[in-house]
Amino acid sequence: MERTHYDSILDRSKRITWQDDCYVDLQSTTSSQAETEDLGWIQKHQDQLQSFITPSFLGEILNHMRNLDVLSSAQEIKVKEAGRLQDQINMLTTIVTAKDSQGSDVLQGFIESSDSQVAQLIINHDAMVKEHKEVLLRRYEQYRDRDSISCPRLNISSRTLLLVDGLSDLQQKEHDLMQVGVTRGEKRNHLRQLGLAKLFEPLTRVSMPPRVSLTVGVAGIGKTTWVRHFVRQWCQGIICTDINFVLPFTFAELNLLDKLSAERLVKMAFPHISDPSLVLNSSCRTLLILDGLDEFRCKLNFSDAAPCSDPKKEVPIDDLVTNIIRGNLLPDIAVWVTSRPRVASLIPGGLVDRVTEIPGFSPKDIEIFLNHHFSEKDFARKIWSHLESNKILMVMCYIPCICWIVADTLLYIMQNEAQETLPRTCTELYANFCSMKAELGEPRGREPVKMEQLHGSNRKLLGNLGRLAFYGLLKHKYVFSEQDLKNYGIELLVTQSSLGSGVLVREESTINTTYRFTHLTLQEFLAATFYHVSSKRAIFDLFSESSMSWPKIGFQNHFRSAFQHSQQAEDGHLDVFVRFLTGLLCSAAIKPLAGLLALGKDDGNNKTWAAGFLQGLLVSGGAVVSLRAVNLAYCLQELQHTEMLRSVEEDLRLGSLAGKLTRPHCVVLGYLLHVSPECSEQTNLTASLNASTVKCLLPQLLYCSHLRLENNHFKDDVMELLGSLLSAKDCHIQKISLADNAISNKGAKALSRALLVNRTLTSLNLRNNNIGSKGAKFLAEALKMNQVLTSINFQNNAIEEEGAQSLAEVLQCNRKLVSLNLRKNTIAAGGAKRIAEALKTNRTLTKLILCGNQLGDKGTVALAEALAVNHTLLSLHLQSNSISNKGMTALTKALRLNHGLVSLNLRENSIGVEGAKNMAHALHENNTLQDLDLTANLLHDDGIQAIAGAIKFNRGLTSLHLQWNFIKSTATKALAHALLSNSTMQLLENDSLQALSEHMSSATILQENAIGNEGVTFLAEALKTNASLRTLCLQENSLGMDGAIFIATALKGNHQLTYINLQGNGIGESGAKVISDAIRASASGCVVDI
Repeated sequence: MERTHYDSILDRSKRITWQDDCYVDLQSTTSSQAETEDLGWIQKHQDQLQSFITPSFLGEILNHMRNLDVLSSAQEIKVKEAGRLQDQINMLTTIVTAKDSQGSDVLQGFIESSDSQVAQLIINHDAMVKEHKEVLLRRYEQYRDRDSISCPRLNISSRTLLLVDGLSDLQQKEHDLMQVGVTRGEKRNHLRQLGLAKLFEPLTRVSMPPRVSLTVGVAGIGKTTWVRHFVRQWCQGIICTDINFVLPFTFAELNLLDKLSAERLVKMAFPHISDPSLVLNSSCRTLLILDGLDEFRCKLNFSDAAPCSDPKKEVPIDDLVTNIIRGNLLPDIAVWVTSRPRVASLIPGGLVDRVTEIPGFSPKDIEIFLNHHFSEKDFARKIWSHLESNKILMVMCYIPCICWIVADTLLYIMQNEAQETLPRTCTELYANFCSMKAELGEPRGREPVKMEQLHGSNRKLLGNLGRLAFYGLLKHKYVFSEQDLKNYGIELLVTQSSLGSGVLVREESTINTTYRFTHLTLQEFLAATFYHVSSKRAIFDLFSESSMSWPKIGFQNHFRSAFQHSQQAEDGHLDVFVRFLTGLLCSAAIKPLAGLLALGKDDGNNKTWAAGFLQGLLVSGGAVVSLRAVNLAYCLQELQHTEMLRSVEEDLRLGSLAGKLTRPHCVVLGYLLHVSPECSEQTNLTASLNASTVKCLLPQLLYCSHLRLENNHFKDDVMELLGSLLSAKDCHIQKISLADNAISNKGAKALSRALLVNRTLTSLNLRNNNIGSKGAKFLAEALKMNQVLTSINFQNNAIEEEGAQSLAEVLQCNRKLVSLNLRKNTIAAGGAKRIAEALKTNRTLTKLILCGNQLGDKGTVALAEALAVNHTLLSLHLQSNSISNKGMTALTKALRLNHGLVSLNLRENSIGVEGAKNMAHALHENNTLQDLDLTANLLHDDGIQAIAGAIKFNRGLTSLHLQWNFIKSTATKALAHALLSNSTMQLLENDSLQALSEHMSSATILQENAIGNEGVTFLAEALKTNASLRTLCLQENSLGMDGAIFIATALKGNHQLTYINLQGNGIGESGAKVISDAIRASASGCVVDI
């Protein structure tokens, strides 16, 4: 599209939204209706003049006015030099209206006498638009009730589209229900949301509005509903007010058309538009909507379609559509195409400027829908409970249209039958749906003879509908004309019955009348009922509509033939059909249809045979588990043959799949990853896989959220496979753990390539591998570009100083990484200095683990310098790094300046009394630090006393770890005194103890010291007044009987203790009795380990 055209579009917009909350005001015209009536012709048509005058037409106006001496040469020059076209028009109108009425009259007369399209638009635009909007509102009013959902949260007005970068392989190749099973209605976190009002606006200040927009969504997701809602909103002036005309078409309407021009098409659909060329004019911003490409009878051929650029030229309908989308025809109008994803993929990506996707219901949306759909909350609760226990039905409900079907059917059953009869499979559900629609049309008290006639009529209708559905499905035909119905023996009058209207939807337009099944899955179900009944008596292949085909006799042969066709269909369009076909072998599915289908007696042999047949197919498949294979597990579910399904689900839950993943088990696992959120959100395949099973499962692992592949002895060849997995567009993996494998730098390189394109992975765990410095460098290069990963674990990978340097470079430019674990990588002081330097500028990393890296005092001093200026790092782990008093001194100086760090781990170092005293000084000033771990240092009593003195006044520290520090009674006394005045302190050993407390609870850990009876006496006294301590650990302190008595006394006081550990203190039976008596009397909620 030419730049000048876009400039004209942008300039005539009163207000254009650029980004979510950013607007650029280009023009403001606020005048009351009364004022407008008093204005002259020029002022009344100011907007139209601005919008539709072209440069050439402006030139004609200036020449005419100069010839009549209404405009001087100086004024003409002033107009031409005004700047942009709209500025020139403004200047002209200002000049002519500032004079006497002659100038205005001349301009008005010239425009009204001109026969150009520009003049006609200026004069007639408002009246044309008003009439067009009135026609559209009347036309779409009939759909308002069908399109609306009473719940405000679920209405389209409150929902958004997803802005996607093209279509995934899954969308291009697989059945709609397979797609829904994978996404489960959840919005993908990495995708931008886009409101309907902004669908045709530029995304940034420098981008252009899209010419061709494509919106995709599975059948029943609401594509047509979104279109109708948009049209109504536009007609009411709520959204997209800068669009002059909206011309909505459905491909179902176009199916009966053969050869016509673009202008004749507009005239045929909108007879009130007398001159279509005005609407299709380049000066007018028009939106052409083409809804339902998947319903078009023609297959668009963008490579061989004859070019056409003349809107008056008659061409075949498919060529007309192709040329419009390609831009040969009507290049200046915007086009909005909606379609199911697989058919949408036929449009070359280069022709589409914007792709959006309609998300389905989330589980929360389904629950909200049920609560608003039913006035009796008890019904909503029971239905929700049933959906939760039947995962496959929950998956179906992610599609709003099916959610209606499921809810109404379950409600009908609950109102008429016992709770135990609720359907557990999709086949049972649709059988009950058809039965419900038939029964709703049966008047009460009819004579038995006439009732049998009605049943016979319904049987005939259902049989003919099934035949129409089956052969339509084979031809990928989902929209039918009145003639189609007649060809299959369906009388139009019968379609208005309860069963007919419940199964078929009638759509009328000015062009034609069409019919479609309520939903694609209903067409597939009815097709299965036809095939099920016919296969018991057919002698020829039912997949051939003519009688000229190979003989095929017997139900089992026809059943086997259906699965052969299904497995060979690359697009999976027969997947759900064979699920229903299998489900019809269950008596629970057949029972509701007993009066509607001509069914013979079934002894159950076919069900038993089918189960064996399906299990045989599971074994005989190829090396890779495809979605065709996974569909076999869906069929087993419909057959209610679920032993293997339950077994694999239990093994996956318990993490006991090791040695059990045969091909059938892999297929079932793929099925579980589709239908079970629990399985896909936490997929634990630890110690369960090898290279061959990874290759077998690879296509299905795409759909896991959190994938644990630990301790599988994976080598670099498997990383190539997993790299391809993480690179796929369909990848849903957010967390992956590859800990305890055998990955080297080559495997790391494969992962790094994947990280360059992956947009879902947020956490990568490579603990206990061997990627080395080279592997770290490969991954670091990817992390410089990756904008999704937030946590990475390199623990024990021998990356050394060189690897640390590579990762330091990442910290200088990456603004997403928040957690980095480099434990046990021997990065030494040199690596620490590199990372410290990066921390001075990094403002996103919040957790850094450098334990066991031989940092020494030099590395610690470097990190301290970084802490003095970095206030965003929250947690720093420096355990086992040979840090002495010198390093501790540097850290404490930094803590006096730092206002961000909340957790500092200094376990197992060589910090002595001097270091402890320096820490005490820092704690007098720092009230940000909450967790300080000084376990297993050399603090002794003097150091502990110094810290105890500090915590009397410190109100930030809540967790202090001091075990294994050679503490004796003197230090214990000091801590006890500190607890008397400190009400916020937590003294914790680990998270499991911390979990014992609920609100800022505290735990004292003094195990394996030598506090003695004197020390425990002081603690007991402190406990009588301390109201914050929850956990007290005093194991291995040789307290004896006396210590037990002191503790028992404390339990009778004003305390909040919930847990005491006195193991290894030799208190004996007598001491145990003293404590148990105290617990019964005053501390029934306290647990004591003796």
